[in-house]
Amino acid sequence: MASLTVFAPAKINLFLHVGEKRADGYHALQSLAVFAGMGDELTLSLADELTLSVEGPFAHGLADESDNLVLRAARALSAKARLTLTKNLPVASGIGGGSADAAAALRGLMQLHGLSADLQAIAATLGSDVPVCLGSRPAWMEGRGEILASASVPSLPIVLVNPGVAVSTAHVFRALETRRGTGMTLPAGFDDATELLAYLNATANDLEAPACAIQPVIGEVLRALSDAVLSRMSGSGATCFGIYTSDVGAAEAARAISAVYPGWWVRATRTLQ
Repeated sequence: MASLTVFAPAKINLFLHVGEKRADGYHALQSLAVFAGMGDELTLSLADELTLSVEGPFAHGLADESDNLVLRAARALSAKARLTLTKNLPVASGIGGGSADAAAALRGLMQLHGLSADLQAIAATLGSDVPVCLGSRPAWMEGRGEILASASVPSLPIVLVNPGVAVSTAHVFRALETRRGTGMTLPAGFDDATELLAYLNATANDLEAPACAIQPVIGEVLRALSDAVLSRMSGSGATCFGIYTSDVGAAEAARAISAVYPGWWVRATRTLQ
């Protein structure tokens, strides 16, 4: 195989509860992560050296990064290739773009070179979200994100909205005052959207309040999604999501938000199963 292209879907935290800070500096957490039917793409080709070029609508966000997660993933495998990343997702936006790209690099390089390695262990060294992005399937996340269990979650019509501001994860955690802890019961899954939404209504994203304090426009995004059956910020922000009852409803909501806020990144999609 001389080349291949790997999809790197956006990660969405349907809820995110934070526990106490651990001895290693990370916070314990509980989350239910799902993945969107849209994301970045990474093309890998055989080459004598490791190179990376970035294109796409958000390539400028990585222009100053000489050692991003994609390159770190390749170096962790000691693999050489010509890598081309098509950056369709906003950078530093709470939907795991960089982590998804790193996971795509690990999967792609393993296939391209026929390698054998413990990808989960390598992924955990690259970042808290990289392990869950390896599978890109619904999963319960615990620990600092590296403890995973599969979850049966129905596909959901969803709208993703990013107002064009970056939020520092470290700053959000430093501003965190209220946390729900890690005591939620994590069921194996949900039979339908009604059961899932009933569960989610008893949860929240603990990072939403501090992120809104740092970037008040996040609150405006959530208000723009107020017609959704559930709206929430993903990760440490600033991307927010709204769950809708139908694909038509999601598409209409996305068009309406784009009309009022033409500078925002707005996409209607479905979550993957």
